Amino acid sequence: MAKAEREFGAIADKVVFENERVRIWELRLPPGAKGPVHRHELDHLLIQLDGDRVAVHPEPDTAGPYAEYLEADVFPGNVIYVTRGGVEVAHNIGKRTYHEIIVELKD
Repeated sequence: MAKAEREFGAIADKVVFENERVRIWELRLPPGAKGPVHRHELDHLLIQLDGDRVAVHPEPDTAGPYAEYLEADVFPGNVIYVTRGGVEVAHNIGKRTYHEIIVELKD
């Protein structure tokens, strides 16, 4: 019996813009909510718009920069560059809705 192919969810709620150079996503996570397990195929920028605390739950097969569980404060306007390869779940551990824009950089 062949092993089932692993399925990943979208990295955010919706694509708000895309061209040959970038894909831009918008993510909103209510307090306590988790996103699906997803894989980052491209280097990307995280732009924090709102929220107070967020966490990343890396999967064992992650190849991204965050191999350990990570919690962080949210700073609206903060921009974070992240290299590709992460397999993870985003989790809003704060009291406010987490709002973020993700800009994927196409090769």
